[in-house]
Amino acid sequence: MKRLFPRAAVMAASLAAMCGLFGTAQTSATTTTLPTLTLTINASSITVGGTTQSGGVNVVTTATGVKEASAILFLLKPGVSPAELYALLGSKAGQDPNNASKLGSIVFDAETEGKSETQTTLQPGQYVALVGQGEGPPKLHTSFTVTAAAAPATLPSPQATIKTIEFGFRGPSTLHDGELVRFENEGFLVHMDVAFQVKNMKSAKKAIKLLLAGKEKQAGKLGIGGASFAGPLSTGGSQQETITAKPGVYVQACFMDTQDGRNHTRLGMERIIKIVK
Repeated sequence: MKRLFPRAAVMAASLAAMCGLFGTAQTSATTTTLPTLTLTINASSITVGGTTQSGGVNVVTTATGVKEASAILFLLKPGVSPAELYALLGSKAGQDPNNASKLGSIVFDAETEGKSETQTTLQPGQYVALVGQGEGPPKLHTSFTVTAAAAPATLPSPQATIKTIEFGFRGPSTLHDGELVRFENEGFLVHMDVAFQVKNMKSAKKAIKLLLAGKEKQAGKLGIGGASFAGPLSTGGSQQETITAKPGVYVQACFMDTQDGRNHTRLGMERIIKIVK
């Protein structure tokens, strides 16, 4: 798993690699009449296009020449410059995404391979678009401005909503292929929302015990696939996708770190969910 803030992903990297968690896109946005914001990523740049106005948008990301990349949108606080964010990301403090809260917030974070679509709501302001890839600070970034729309679009109502909190998940434990699901962070800390598939309930229960014990590598050996619903999001961040993951039993988890280095899964931030037809 490759992330904007490398330290937050170190504990999950071995697990993701073991089960191929983010090898293919597992979610997509429902086709709507929402304005479209485009993010075009290649080995040397990220370019923002389409509609850059406030309200609900369908973010269409197209990536070529990069592997296991994530597209990230960061909303800067008024008066904060992109250069200040870049400086933070290049420092030791930037390895913890919670330290970025003084500069702004992570409002969108979606894994991308090829072409993917995810819906979110943008507020007016100055943004930085980044590409999370590898364990160092992001080398690809650009800034852009979202203007206030005269009549902001509203996202379609989801059929289900899952929320992250300290330290757990709220919402249905059964998701359906083809349904539109919103993923929100209602915690005070930055959280991610991912899930890895296992063979059956017995394997899921075993994986949870291993994660609680801090044995991520062993838990990863039980994985047979997975889905990335939302990357690290700041409090209040949300995005929604249509579920297209393979039906089966999954372990939903957040692999962020606390300030003392403990993984959120060690604090109980995992649970068993099912994806059905």
